[in-house]
Amino acid sequence: MEIIIVPLVASMLALLYAAIAALFVLKQEKGNKKMEEIAKGIRQGATAFIKREYRSIFLFWLVLVIIFSVAAYFKVLPSATPIAFTVGAAGSALAGYIGMEISVRANVKAAKAAESGLKKSLHVAFVGGSVTGMSVVGLALLGFTVMFMIYKSPLVLIGFGFGASLVSLFARVGGGIYTKGADVGADLVGKTEIGLPEDDPRNPAVIADNVGDNVGDCAGMAADLYESYVITVLASMLIAQLFKLPYTALVLPLVIGGVAIIASIIGTFVVGTSDKRKIWSTLYRSILISGLLAGIGFFALALVMGQLGYFTAMLAGIVVAVLLAQITGHYTDKDSKAVLEIAEESKGGAGTNIIAGVANGMRATLFPVITIVAGILVSYIFAGVYGIAIAAMAMLSLTGIIVAVDSYGPITDNAGGIAEMSGMSESVRAITDPLDAVGNTTKAVTKGFAIGAAALAALSLFVAFASVSGIQTIDILNPFVITGLFIGAMIPFVFSGITMRAVGRAASKIVEEVRHQVKTKKGLLQGKVLPDYARAVDITTKEAIRSLMAPALLGILSPIVVGLLLGKLALGGLLAGVIVSGLVLAIMMTTGGAAWDNAKKYVEEGHFGGKGTDVHKATVVGDTVGDPFKDTAGPGINPLIKVINTVSLLIFPLFVYSLPAMMHVL
Repeated sequence: MEIIIVPLVASMLALLYAAIAALFVLKQEKGNKKMEEIAKGIRQGATAFIKREYRSIFLFWLVLVIIFSVAAYFKVLPSATPIAFTVGAAGSALAGYIGMEISVRANVKAAKAAESGLKKSLHVAFVGGSVTGMSVVGLALLGFTVMFMIYKSPLVLIGFGFGASLVSLFARVGGGIYTKGADVGADLVGKTEIGLPEDDPRNPAVIADNVGDNVGDCAGMAADLYESYVITVLASMLIAQLFKLPYTALVLPLVIGGVAIIASIIGTFVVGTSDKRKIWSTLYRSILISGLLAGIGFFALALVMGQLGYFTAMLAGIVVAVLLAQITGHYTDKDSKAVLEIAEESKGGAGTNIIAGVANGMRATLFPVITIVAGILVSYIFAGVYGIAIAAMAMLSLTGIIVAVDSYGPITDNAGGIAEMSGMSESVRAITDPLDAVGNTTKAVTKGFAIGAAALAALSLFVAFASVSGIQTIDILNPFVITGLFIGAMIPFVFSGITMRAVGRAASKIVEEVRHQVKTKKGLLQGKVLPDYARAVDITTKEAIRSLMAPALLGILSPIVVGLLLGKLALGGLLAGVIVSGLVLAIMMTTGGAAWDNAKKYVEEGHFGGKGTDVHKATVVGDTVGDPFKDTAGPGINPLIKVINTVSLLIFPLFVYSLPAMMHVL
């Protein structure tokens, strides 16, 4: 049992690092009274939203715990399922809450630090992001390791993964609808109708917009990658147990996570630059160094186990992670050819901007998919099906540094907003703007990473599902399989349609509210009176919470309905369809959306006439399409895929009662 000490100690180190980093951020200067008032408004709005969202999650949790308890009582599910489900859900919720809480406090600190220069502001924002990153991996690894030590078998902990997946789906969808409803509504009226600049305090939706960055990109992403991490550990350990591999292989995923945490902590110390052109390169360097150090540790593990094939699989996972970061940056970085093409095409108006953005998103699926496929093949050749699972685990083991880089983005976005609304000097905006622009790239990189990891983890879960349900092959000539395949391929599109529509409804109400306040509040546009910011916050909160149920039920009920009505073969086809179509659609939406956003920022820097021109208005329209692509529907597909897979694993004992099985008996 000694080897299990590695993940225990490493997870505690991650949480200790997060605590020290949080104290550092909290000790930084918070600026003048006006800056603090704005930051307080953002903080209060984010807290109000997260409380309402978690109340909705609690109701779902309560219903499911009762169902699981009854199922456990009748021996349909393991007796530990309700406890495992609760611990997994609580960990995911806590990871999201920590991410949001530190973000809404680091934003004003980063804005104040910008007065001292780019290097200090970058440092404060990144350290704030690293609190989230290390909290996510620390909580995930500690929770799963302790539960495994208690219950001994990963089969008992499928409920743990489902709890994490469910909260992640709620956090991703709810936060995504909130942030993009507010953002799109604020832009459509503020920028295109009235001509207000970004983060102008006269815009009634500006606080809601800044709140959204925290609940969507911090709380949502933290819960998302906590879940990805847990699911990948679960899938790897399930395959090791189902294929009767030795104990060292069973606990290897936990040890991989521990080794990479130490590597990621070291990687955080290399971030720093005073050159605006090197912001992304210094952040990317931290990922590279973390990956390199983790790779050295993995090689040592493989040598000790006498399994160099495992090292090749783990190395493949790290290479996939690093390449996905580089490829995503190629399609989304503000100075990339793809983004410049979208800005150039915007001279023809909103229509050509949208065509260019959609085309870029579609093209952007090529190299990520090839990279993921290559990783799958290499890991399988050298270590079999288990190799695919530990490749995914090696990739996810870098979650700490990846989330640190991602959470930096919302902090700098808010910092720019606070600087604008509080009337700080242009020299401050000259620092926060390039930090924010790189933040769009970091968020896109993290989403690409999360989607790629989801594909590998879901493939591992798919293998586990086939093993526990007794499926030997998936024959696409079988009518039940092909039926499930079509249904599965359709689900990500329906899910995206539901969430995109929800963003549209929320944005429409924000547009109406902003127009109403501009019309009825005399002196608003002259800056003589303040808008009623709370109204926009309340509207977007209500719309986001109201829209949570349909996408969540789609993820939970679809495998249950298909499994019971059409049987396990159809469900196997459904899982294959969801994984394949979900992967490609998610990459297209997240990458295309980020490129649209940075094309807008490129024009706002003064290119093609700059702000207020027809070209600028065209890029704003494109960005309003890209926003729900990259921050709501696209990243929401990630937890959707894993919810469907974990539900399928949970319900496999019920397949004896499926309609095809009963008809066979009759």
